[in-house]
Amino acid sequence: MRATEIKSCYIGPEISPEQFVPEHFFVYVGKGMIHGYDGHKNYTLRSGEGCVVRKNRLARYNKQKENDEFEKVIIIFDEPFLKGFLSRHKIRIPEPENTDVFLRTGKNNLITNFVYSLMPYYNRSGRIDGRFADIKREELLLILLQSQHELAAVLFDFGIPEKINIEAFMNRNFRFNVSIERFAWLTGRSLSSFKRDFKQTFNDTPNRWLINKRLEEAHFLINKKLKRPSEIYLELGFENLSHFTFAFKKMFGHSPTVLVG
Repeated sequence: MRATEIKSCYIGPEISPEQFVPEHFFVYVGKGMIHGYDGHKNYTLRSGEGCVVRKNRLARYNKQKENDEFEKVIIIFDEPFLKGFLSRHKIRIPEPENTDVFLRTGKNNLITNFVYSLMPYYNRSGRIDGRFADIKREELLLILLQSQHELAAVLFDFGIPEKINIEAFMNRNFRFNVSIERFAWLTGRSLSSFKRDFKQTFNDTPNRWLINKRLEEAHFLINKKLKRPSEIYLELGFENLSHFTFAFKKMFGHSPTVLVG
C-alpha cells in the first residue's frame, strides 16, 4: 500500500490539553514531521516513524506539514487497558533503563502494516469503531513488545511520581505551560507541601517565580539569540502573545520588540 492511504486517526480516551502526558501513547507519522521537546532534549519524528510517549512527564510537540499535508495515528495505552492486557498475557517486565520521554520505535514493517490495517475501521470522525478499538490496541501492543521488549518496563510501571529535588525539576521544566497543582504532583508533593518547599528553596511563590524565570529567559533569547517574540512565547509557557508582551513590559519597562533589531 502507498503512504498516501494513511489517514489521521485516534484510538483511546481523550488526552490532556496541558503539556503533560497523563497516559502512555503511541504516535505514528504518516505524512509530515513531529517535533518534540521534554525539557532537555529535542526529538524529530519523520514520515514512516513512530514512538511511545511516556506518561507522567512534561512534553511539548508540534507538527510540520509536508506538501501542505500532515497525517498521524495516535493510540492511547491508558492504565485500565494495560492492566487488562497484563491479566491476559504473561509479560516479563525488565528493570527500567531508558528515561527518555519519547521512546522511538523507528521504521518497522510490522508497525507500518498495522497502521494500514486500521483503514477499514475508521468512522467519519477519524476514529476507530469502538467495537474494534481495544482489539487493535492489543495487537499494536503485542507488536511493540515483540520488537522492543524493554518497553514493558515503561508501559507497565503503574507507580506515581516520588518526591524529588524541587530546584532541579523546576529549573528544567519552567517552560512548560501546566498548572501549579501539576508541578506539585510531578515533584511528589501535595499542593501545600509544594508551596512550602518552593518558598524555602526559591524564596518566592511558584506563580511569581515562573513568570520572572520565563521573562528572564525571553529577554536572553531576544537580546542574545536574536529570537523574535512571536517565535518564543509559546515555548516559554505563555498562552498568547499579548499576555507575554504585557508581562515583559511590566518587568523590563519596555516591550520585547525594542530589543529586536
